[in-house]
Amino acid sequence: MTLLTTKQVQELFRVDRSTIYRMAEDGRLPAVKVGRQWRFPSDRVESLLGQSNGETVPSPRDASVPSEITLETVLPADTAQAVADLAADLFGVMAVVTDMNGQALTTVANPCGYFTAVFQGIYTADRCSEGWRRLGEEIDLEPRFLPSHLGFLCARSFIRIGSKLAGMVIVGGVAPEDWPPSDEEIANVAAETGSPDEVIREHVNEVYWIDAAHQDWIVRNLSRVSDLISHLADGHGRLVQRLETIAALAGATDS
Repeated sequence: MTLLTTKQVQELFRVDRSTIYRMAEDGRLPAVKVGRQWRFPSDRVESLLGQSNGETVPSPRDASVPSEITLETVLPADTAQAVADLAADLFGVMAVVTDMNGQALTTVANPCGYFTAVFQGIYTADRCSEGWRRLGEEIDLEPRFLPSHLGFLCARSFIRIGSKLAGMVIVGGVAPEDWPPSDEEIANVAAETGSPDEVIREHVNEVYWIDAAHQDWIVRNLSRVSDLISHLADGHGRLVQRLETIAALAGATDS
C-alpha cells in the first residue's frame, strides 16, 4: 500500500493544508495517523479524485453521525489485557497495549527483570509512555525491532479502527547485539528514569536473549495480534456508532 503525504494530497485536491486536515479528521478523506502525521492511501485518494472529476471533494458526513470512536471506548480493559498476556506468552517477551499517545491500556505482561527493577523506582507509566509514543511516530507501518529509550529492543504493530490508527501492541525487552550498554548509556538511562546506576547495573542483563531468527518470527506474526484487536474494536465500534446514531435520531424526533 502506497501512502501519500499531506502535501501530495494538497496538490492533488488544490486546497490548503488546513482543509486536508479537516477532511482527514471528519472522515471525508481516507487516512491513517502515524504519530502526529497524516498519511493517505493512494488508491483510495485516486478513487475519490475520479469520482469528483477533480472539481469537488466529498461532502462532510451528516451531523447525526457520532463522533470519532477511540480504542478505550470500544475495547474492554480485560480484553486488551488478555491480548497483551497472549502476545507475551506466544512470543516469550514483554507486551503492552497502548493508545497512539503511548498511554498504556493494559499492564505490562511478562516484564523482564530489568524493566521491573527500573519501573519500581520513581520511573512511572507516564514517563514510560513517552518512549512508547515515539515508537508510534515511526513512519514504517510494518513491525520491526528498534532500540527503546531503555536501551533494549521493542517492536510495535498498529491497531486500527476503520482506516485510522487507534493504538499499538508493543513487545520488547529484547537484548540487542551489543548488550549490555556502555557506562555512558547506563548513565543516560539512569538520568532519564531516575533509577540509581547501581540498580541498572544489577539488573541490566535480566532481558530477553533471543536470536535474529526468533526476532524475525515475532515481527512477522505481531501484526496478526494487532489485527485481532482491530477486528474486535472495529466490530464493537460499528455497534456503538449505530446505537449512538439511533439515539441521535430518536432525540431529533422527540424535539
